[in-house]
Amino acid sequence: MRLAFCLFKYFPYGGLQRDFLRIAKACLARGHMIDVYTMTWDGDFEPGLAIRTIRVRGRQNHVRREDFVNQIKPYLAQGYYDLIIGFNKMPGLDVYFASDTCYQAKARAQHTWLYRLTGRYRHSVAYEKAVFAPGAKTQILLLSKRQEVEFTHYYHTPPDRLHLLPPGIELDRMAPSNADKIALKLREEYEMGADDFFILMVGSGFKTKGLDRSLIAFATLPPTIRNSSRLFIVGKDNPKPFLSQAKKLGILSQIEFLGGRNDVPRFLWAADLLLHPAYNENTGAVILEALAAGLPVLTTDVCGYAHYVQDADAGIVLPSPFKQDDLNKNLLSMLLSPEQETWRTNAIQFTKNADIYSLPDRAVSMIETFR
Repeated sequence: MRLAFCLFKYFPYGGLQRDFLRIAKACLARGHMIDVYTMTWDGDFEPGLAIRTIRVRGRQNHVRREDFVNQIKPYLAQGYYDLIIGFNKMPGLDVYFASDTCYQAKARAQHTWLYRLTGRYRHSVAYEKAVFAPGAKTQILLLSKRQEVEFTHYYHTPPDRLHLLPPGIELDRMAPSNADKIALKLREEYEMGADDFFILMVGSGFKTKGLDRSLIAFATLPPTIRNSSRLFIVGKDNPKPFLSQAKKLGILSQIEFLGGRNDVPRFLWAADLLLHPAYNENTGAVILEALAAGLPVLTTDVCGYAHYVQDADAGIVLPSPFKQDDLNKNLLSMLLSPEQETWRTNAIQFTKNADIYSLPDRAVSMIETFR
């Protein structure tokens, strides 16, 4: 098949972008041809993909997105493609890979009615309706049951257009036989002892991931624990407001911003705890990556994949509504818990048997049936 893949932006460290690339590679491996339409491509070019970057106009994001969709319409309307596949919500899609949460649900939960008068809100809901409304034709690949509940509630999408995919984390997150040596070497790189506490956050979009919450919780650790602890943040975003927050909290010297990286697995193997107190998270693939690495997890129940922590008995999931005091107390208790090794063992055993790796292949198989 000849396929058109559409997404607003590509950069190497976003969850949406990583899923896009893995599905694209799986399509190429099966002999399909792919043209990619995007506003920006930040990263290496993937062999086999024909990438078409569209120069757009407008200062506001929703204006730029509308211009992007309008510009690619003539290319997509020629009948050249067997299927048009979107990784962001937009009109004209045959298939939508639901990498995002329900925008309308999030907007209503986080903003007052005044926000619903803005151009951004009207644009985003219109694009969401173009995919999920009962009269639309788009087939939808979902990543979590929570999405199905929310989209059905707001748009009454027919169930025969909703298809749930399993997770699809990389196999290289699983700890190898020499993981302990790799972990020790990484700790030495950052001048940390084997008994120091290594707390890890992973993910681009620091505000959404709850980095502000993590900094507060870290600052409340007792001095004897805090002084032998470090918080490492891996991900691509602007660290300035959080560096300012860390300075005010008196923990600046114990916080490390590492940017986007290609060696995330060794941080997962070296850490004592994954901290992921997200405000809103469609899935939270890093939760499963941590479990595969044998890393206990402290997260919030708004993450689509949070239930896997409970299924595996490999950490703690904080209930909604979120309470900062709960995060503070559980961070300390997990660092000192005698269950650390049990959580690690449970995580590894669970991820050896669970279907958490097959998303790309399952997605391509479904795409092939939609033709």
